[in-house]
Amino acid sequence: MEARDPELKKELDATLHARKELGPDYESALIESFLEKVDQRLDSTVDRRVRRQLAEQQMVVARGSTKPAQNGESTFGERFGFGAISLVLAIPLSAIGVVNADLKGLIVAWAGIVGVNAVHAARGWPWIRQTREKSDWED
Repeated sequence: MEARDPELKKELDATLHARKELGPDYESALIESFLEKVDQRLDSTVDRRVRRQLAEQQMVVARGSTKPAQNGESTFGERFGFGAISLVLAIPLSAIGVVNADLKGLIVAWAGIVGVNAVHAARGWPWIRQTREKSDWED
């Protein structure tokens, strides 16, 4: 199983190691301490997501739009975030491509990055949105 948060995995490992050393007498205190750290991490994640959502709503209001994006339209925040994440991920992908296949690997990595961004950008084109049918999984 791959850990989503390496810091929490380290904390869990440390807690389990401390439990082995200290014995079952301290088990409840160790578990409570670990759960408190998990709770803090969840709170910070939720706070970050709420702040991002509020910032996106403020951008919509600041641009003068009164309704959020609908029918598959991307908001500015979504487009900007997707582009920023793509550029951040481009660094390690480029390095991996170069290390494994030299220039060809770099070209393949950047072709993939450009392709993913092109598909994401194409979602906003009206002629593509009109022909796309909603699946049973969409609201």
